[in-house]
Amino acid sequence: MTAEFLHKRSVPEVKAEPFYLPSGNEVDIFAQCHAQNLAVMLKGPTGCGKTRLVEHMAWRLGRPLITIPCHDDLAASDLIGRFLIRHDGTQWYDGPLTQAVREGAICYLDEIVEARQDTIVVLHALTDHRRILPIDKTGETVKAATGFQLVVSYNPGYQRMLKDLKPSTRQRFVAMDLDFPSARHELTIIREESGADYSTAHALVSLAHRIRALKDRGLAEVPSTRLLIATALLVEKGIPIREACYAGLISPLSDDESLVGAMRDLVDATFV
Repeated sequence: MTAEFLHKRSVPEVKAEPFYLPSGNEVDIFAQCHAQNLAVMLKGPTGCGKTRLVEHMAWRLGRPLITIPCHDDLAASDLIGRFLIRHDGTQWYDGPLTQAVREGAICYLDEIVEARQDTIVVLHALTDHRRILPIDKTGETVKAATGFQLVVSYNPGYQRMLKDLKPSTRQRFVAMDLDFPSARHELTIIREESGADYSTAHALVSLAHRIRALKDRGLAEVPSTRLLIATALLVEKGIPIREACYAGLISPLSDDESLVGAMRDLVDATFV
């Protein structure tokens, strides 16, 4: 049985510009990190625009983008690759990280703290001056191609006291703290993404700010900009606004009857 090596086809670039409205200087910092071969860590609540920022920057920088959702079962081989047995022999298949390293793509690991620590360690040699990826199973050391950048993200509010990155890993990244956009920016984003009129978008943003005030009263996750866009899309397609809020904004946040009831009361008070 012979061993052959198979590298995946090229990753397409992000062709159309993903809409992103900066709330600070995150675009400039990201671009400079890319120019200086620095890895980036994005921290912020669920649905605040971390993934959209990465997509926008891949388009802006003209780089292919490979996104990897992290989870408890993510093994190093899932990132690097593995040998697979075929009818005509054994072939090596590059994992998504290896593919990004070879092709100079942006590799985005979403919710990095969900991955096992022994998996995260394989990133270390890519986040310093070496910019290499050793592949133990083949004996190959892959040098990162020009344009390669490692980007990771996580939600520190959700992960606090549960999981965290080791200091030896955290200090290999330039970190940016993101949050929900201001009310004015959030209104603009909702209108751009959903086509909603001003009054609908304004009412949804006002409602979201009132619900976010419940965070210290037992609400684990507050409504994200993503949920507001989804709700606005339902309204634009003819769903009555209260029903759209119940389904698109309230129900995804909690199963606790008292919390759901309180949030429904806020919806009813907003849309009399």
